[in-house]
Amino acid sequence: MATNTISAGNKHNKSLRIVFVITLSYFVVEVIVGFISNSLALLSDAAHMLTDVAGQALALFAIWMASKPRNSKKSYGYLRTEIFSALINAIVLIFISGYILYEAWLRFENPPAVAGIPMLIVAVCGLLINLISMKVLSAGSKESINIKGAFLEVVSDMLSSIAVIIAGIIILATGWLLIDPIISALIGLFILPRTFGLLKESVDILLEGVPKDVDFVVVEKYLKEKPGVESVHDVHVWSLTSGVNALSGHIIMKPETTILEMNEIIFEIKQELNSNYKINHTTLEVHLEREGYIPNNI
Repeated sequence: MATNTISAGNKHNKSLRIVFVITLSYFVVEVIVGFISNSLALLSDAAHMLTDVAGQALALFAIWMASKPRNSKKSYGYLRTEIFSALINAIVLIFISGYILYEAWLRFENPPAVAGIPMLIVAVCGLLINLISMKVLSAGSKESINIKGAFLEVVSDMLSSIAVIIAGIIILATGWLLIDPIISALIGLFILPRTFGLLKESVDILLEGVPKDVDFVVVEKYLKEKPGVESVHDVHVWSLTSGVNALSGHIIMKPETTILEMNEIIFEIKQELNSNYKINHTTLEVHLEREGYIPNNI
């Protein structure tokens, strides 16, 4: 493992810092106006925004930790810190969603007065801010689970802002106050599926499951069909963190293969796995097939 392994999240660190500053500033404004206007939809959106602020701060900390070099106690360094960050973000968001749904249920029975104009103004500002943040994080969300978590939160906030705008317009036009808890409940329900998706992806990495961007069957088939290879055993593929996939395996070469040919084949395998199969760390145990040799299958 190279000492200076760079995670996918670290490549987009600057983008995340920009979005963090924007999100934190808007969160403060939204909380203040939410209390003044007495809007649960606005406050629930602010609660969701709080998870964004905390999640982005945690993601930035995790990226910083992941960039630290490995040592004698941490042979992989701190790359997995980013995955713990995404996991914590998902768990917190589940609880926030539950609280939003609970508050919405209480307001169905006794909807309070809501100041529609301040609610509408802040929601429009939030929509613009979220669209900017989505643009900034778009590229990184395709490579890093940390950035993906932040991006999904921003997308969710963007749709929440649209929902709050709709609620504000309806309240101003009709005075129908029940739209506020209805919109709040929809926001809470919208958050949950994406949160569970992020949670599942984080757990899969922590359990060293096969990365979602790697087809294990195809990789194993490639190894078995490589010229000069007799058989393949004990193949494992996992992620250390987003963008850092690893493979280990046991390869038995055909008996007529020379040492020079064997070295060339292994070099080609590593190059191919890196360029075409998104596996950038490969460790292979290699043997020439000999009469009476029995591979150790684990």
